[in-house]
Amino acid sequence: MIARTLVAITLAFAAVPDAAHIKAVQAWRTEHETDYRRDYVPLAGLFFLVPGPNTAGSAQSNAVVLPKRTPASIGRFVLEGQRVRFEPKAGVKVSLNKRPLDGPIDLLDDGATGGPDELTVGDVALWVHLSGERKTIRMRDPKSDVARGFAGFRWFPIEERYRVTARFIKDPAPREIQSLNQLGDLEVMTTEGVVEFTLNGETIRLRPMTTRPNRFWFIFRDGTSGKETYETARFLYADLKSDGTAVLDFNQAYNPPCAFNPFTTCPLPLPENRLTTRILAGEKAYAGH
Repeated sequence: MIARTLVAITLAFAAVPDAAHIKAVQAWRTEHETDYRRDYVPLAGLFFLVPGPNTAGSAQSNAVVLPKRTPASIGRFVLEGQRVRFEPKAGVKVSLNKRPLDGPIDLLDDGATGGPDELTVGDVALWVHLSGERKTIRMRDPKSDVARGFAGFRWFPIEERYRVTARFIKDPAPREIQSLNQLGDLEVMTTEGVVEFTLNGETIRLRPMTTRPNRFWFIFRDGTSGKETYETARFLYADLKSDGTAVLDFNQAYNPPCAFNPFTTCPLPLPENRLTTRILAGEKAYAGH
């Protein structure tokens, strides 16, 4: 009788949500939503550059087509090898990194140290974005159809059981792997090993990408993908601790921007990161489509 009582008490305490954990996840979700609304919701164009000049402006004949409220021509982007130069049209007001631009300029892309350089025409922003090895012009417009019609975020309730401690199993040496994105371009990423943990009574392994020392980025699918959650993948970050473990909090798993915006490029999960177990945690499928 005493043993059964102790078990009942233990289970009751295990079921009680961790208030500090809930508060931390809620704060993280608020920050994430703010960042996504600023950085990804307003994306309104992705234009692949061809070698030579690529004209830009609101006229439909341009290679890079801007919103109608901007000038018909603002200049041109010139692709020469891996270099992209912007040549502004005389008399058109274009800013570079919030300062008036008065002549041609070579632009840093978003993969370069200190990049990307950002051009603005009114409230429309343009910069060089890498999709694999291809150079594109990405456009941000706060008045775009996607921005005006954005349906917001939906999350599963926060559950303690979806915060797990994983053991890091290191590879003999770091290695670069090529991963496809949704546009079919290959992106080179670095991986150093796998993590192993128990969830839903299963032993699971995931292979993270290393974005900086001791920082892991997980790109994964699970048994909810295409049903309760976004069909292609979800993302999750975790830090490697000094004891060789990492805490994976799937309550912070989130959709890539491709879930709601067609002008984005998102990597696909590796075959080994396509799980069958159902992870009913983190962000749900976008409801705006």
